[in-house]
Amino acid sequence: MTSPILITGGTGTLGRLVVPLLRAAGREVRVLSRRGHENGNGVEYVTGDLLTGDGVGRAVDGAGIVLHLAGGPKGDDEATRNLVRAASRAGTRHLVYISVIGADRLPLAWMRSKLDAERAVTGSGLPWTTLRAAQFHDLVLNVVRKMAALPVIPIPGGLRFQPVDARDVAAHLAELTLGEPAGLVPDLAGPRVYGLDELSRGYLKARGGRRLTVPVRMPGKAGRAYRAGDNLTLRGATLGTRTWEDFLAERVGPGRPEAAVLTGG
Repeated sequence: MTSPILITGGTGTLGRLVVPLLRAAGREVRVLSRRGHENGNGVEYVTGDLLTGDGVGRAVDGAGIVLHLAGGPKGDDEATRNLVRAASRAGTRHLVYISVIGADRLPLAWMRSKLDAERAVTGSGLPWTTLRAAQFHDLVLNVVRKMAALPVIPIPGGLRFQPVDARDVAAHLAELTLGEPAGLVPDLAGPRVYGLDELSRGYLKARGGRRLTVPVRMPGKAGRAYRAGDNLTLRGATLGTRTWEDFLAERVGPGRPEAAVLTGG
């Protein structure tokens, strides 16, 4: 009998896409969640908390593969260390982790937490695979939506993104999870690089609205790192298939409820 695959963060944006892909491949799936859920459709839910370690041992018990998707604004390093300790005791055969492009380059506290989480995986002694991905379209949409609510949109000069569709990330992660441990694999980014001004204009165009923009300068080390493109992988990355324009057409294009909200400026 094939052992289940444990997924942390299985109820999140990415997890909800990965779970059905693994089920379609014929694998039983176990999801670690802080809240209780009813089992069904080949998915078992286990209640636990990665930050405290409560219930993590029960979740990894008997799971030959662990796919670690859970993340938050802080504490990813400690959560990953708790998971690694439990997986090591359980004899996990393959630990797969999703990180972010620039974790080793950008001088931000959250990035340092992601890098420390990567190091916990690398130093676990377990066979492992780590994928660094670009910002999801969903995250970029949240950013530009909030900016578009302002009378004037501030545009940090030199700030660029290579957003990737969560469905492309999910498909790639499913392949990596079902494959052999591969260490640090090539980054996964979207098919195009955009300035923040381009992303904002695309969003406004999709909604039929306009806003004035004003250039601003990002100060400090973080500003220099973003202007240098340390959040990008311009060579050697695996590229997703869906562009920002494709995503907007689905989410905020003509006929969508959001499309008529912003009308002027």
